[in-house]
Amino acid sequence: MIQRLFGGSSSRLATPRYHKRFRRPPRLSRGWRLALICIFLAAAAEVFIHRSQYTVRQPDIELDEPFYTTCQEPKVDAKRENAALVMLARNKELAKALKTVQSIERHFNRWFKYPIVFMNDEPWSEEFITTMNASTSGEARFEVIPREEWTFPEWMDVEATKESIAAQGRAGILYAGMETYHHMCRFYSGTFYNLKALQQYKWYWRIEPDVDFYCAITYDPFVEMAKHEKVYGFTISLPEEPRTCPTLFREMSDWKEEHDIRTTELWKAMVAPSWAPWPLRGWLSWFSQRDRHGDGWSMCHYWSNFEIANLEFFRGRAYQDMYKHLESTGKFYTERWGDAAVHSIALAMLLESEKVHHFEDFGYRHDWYYQCPANAPGGQLPGSEALRENQSLEPERAGGIGCRCECDGSRTRNYGGYCLNKLKQPNTSKRLSAWQWFLSWYW
Repeated sequence: MIQRLFGGSSSRLATPRYHKRFRRPPRLSRGWRLALICIFLAAAAEVFIHRSQYTVRQPDIELDEPFYTTCQEPKVDAKRENAALVMLARNKELAKALKTVQSIERHFNRWFKYPIVFMNDEPWSEEFITTMNASTSGEARFEVIPREEWTFPEWMDVEATKESIAAQGRAGILYAGMETYHHMCRFYSGTFYNLKALQQYKWYWRIEPDVDFYCAITYDPFVEMAKHEKVYGFTISLPEEPRTCPTLFREMSDWKEEHDIRTTELWKAMVAPSWAPWPLRGWLSWFSQRDRHGDGWSMCHYWSNFEIANLEFFRGRAYQDMYKHLESTGKFYTERWGDAAVHSIALAMLLESEKVHHFEDFGYRHDWYYQCPANAPGGQLPGSEALRENQSLEPERAGGIGCRCECDGSRTRNYGGYCLNKLKQPNTSKRLSAWQWFLSWYW
């Protein structure tokens, strides 16, 4: 019947319908294919050229060697630098503060006797003062931070800002729901350096409550920093928590461009250049942790709970002008900008990389992060009377640079090494393989 009506077989009828439904799309002409290949190659070339601008130069020599790689006889009578150890603490943290002081006294300050400046936003208790005076070999000073340095800026809407802080806390952003934490980050980012209590000093060593030092520090780090013309010293470098500071890098990179500041090798190491070609790259600037050109921040920063630094750098006009710009945004409170991130990006912007020193010979722990160098072979000074109290049961290990370290030097750190390797890259002639870079995220 179907054949009579349509003049053919049913199978012949199905064929054209099948081909119509699954018809192949028309092929591009040779000219179009060639044009697309050229566009792809041009985009790839543009990305390669763009990313190559952030290639960190490889120095011919090591620019940041350890100051010493064995124990030294402490020079107890040598000239000291104009420096102080500084701790921000509260009366209720007496036990944790005492733990830190006892550790740094045993491993360093009993030989060098630098003053310790204790800072608090409230008056000190007699118990805290008495305990610390009995525990320090150098002078102990007890300062109260001026109220205007530990509160909201005068121009801010305090009630709205407190609601913003509460909202950050409800969102689970790390420490962002604590008003005092915002005050602390703002304080350490800028006003700390101009405190009247610190005006007499050129150098500071920041220490925190509940810290352990694991190795004997038998040389004066302030003297060595000055001698080698260093500005900033650190022990640990880690990634920042992204949600704490979504616009910080944009604000600081914009300030850098507005002031026509030259790009340093350390800045290149701090940046994670985009893989997107122009003009798509510009659209990425709408996302957090990006500059106006769409390039990102690696999130790597120096962990500022340990830092030995030259106060004159942070008191300088460039840093203070940058801090005033950050202050004017109000985002120390509407976001939770950390002082570690602010310090790190500023250092990358304003310093040459060789001015930054990694104290890789220091054994140090804060929270659960630690750095633990292995003991230096043949460098432990077994007959030293000065080091009699610093006994270590840990073995010496090949390549070790520590002095009587009391931690297991078979594992030098318990955190991924990506950020440490990235920020040290401008100072080292050694380069990791692609596989080693991959592994450094985890070890």
